[in-house]
Amino acid sequence: MDLHGKVALVTGGAVRVGKAITLALADAGADIAFSYHSSAAAATETAAEIVSKGRRAFTYQADLARADEAQALVEATVAHFGRLDILVNSASLWRKTPLRELDEAVWDQVVSILLKGSAFCAKAAAPHLAAHGAGVIINILDLAAFVPFPDYLAHSAGKAGLLNLTYALAMELAPAVRVNAVAPGPVLPPPNCTPRQIEALARRTLLGRWGTPEDVARAVVFLAQADYITGVVLPVDGGERLGRYRE
Repeated sequence: MDLHGKVALVTGGAVRVGKAITLALADAGADIAFSYHSSAAAATETAAEIVSKGRRAFTYQADLARADEAQALVEATVAHFGRLDILVNSASLWRKTPLRELDEAVWDQVVSILLKGSAFCAKAAAPHLAAHGAGVIINILDLAAFVPFPDYLAHSAGKAGLLNLTYALAMELAPAVRVNAVAPGPVLPPPNCTPRQIEALARRTLLGRWGTPEDVARAVVFLAQADYITGVVLPVDGGERLGRYRE
């Protein structure tokens, strides 16, 4: 797929890895819509960067834990640009949820953003993605989809569900829409990560170092362009899944 003239929608595209994906798709030639929840100032800055690259930008505030807002996001994007070719489900909420402290409202918020938001964005986007016979959905996982993170019960369950949703959507939407996922490893430390933890995570990878959000973004662009790949998960983790078993 040549991305020039195409429209991409990135959920959670204003900050961190989502922003890197947004900018990489713009560099590849796509016009960009992206959602944000509370990062209004960051959204304005990211939109300005997209425009500086010669691409069009559209921002939309949405709570993707709600199905109606996920649908409204897609409808607003299509109304603004007149088409939709690529959907990247990147929005997530990083919240610690050990079982002993598990709260129903927090569980619902974390899991709903990952699963309900992604599923209903896909539902709303599917007819538009299929309209030109070459649509793409890319879901952003992480290694919790395969091995749960300690004390992050809701996040791990949500990412595992998103992995299966990737496979289910790939089967249901073929052949007009391809559906894949990217599973980043250590590419951007969370705000509460200590220097000691950062060093330990680097040692756990086969490459012995952290990656970058841009590594993830390049994988997303690759999957958007690779028109004979569907139903796969591409780890971008420096070999962390294998590195943890070396010792």
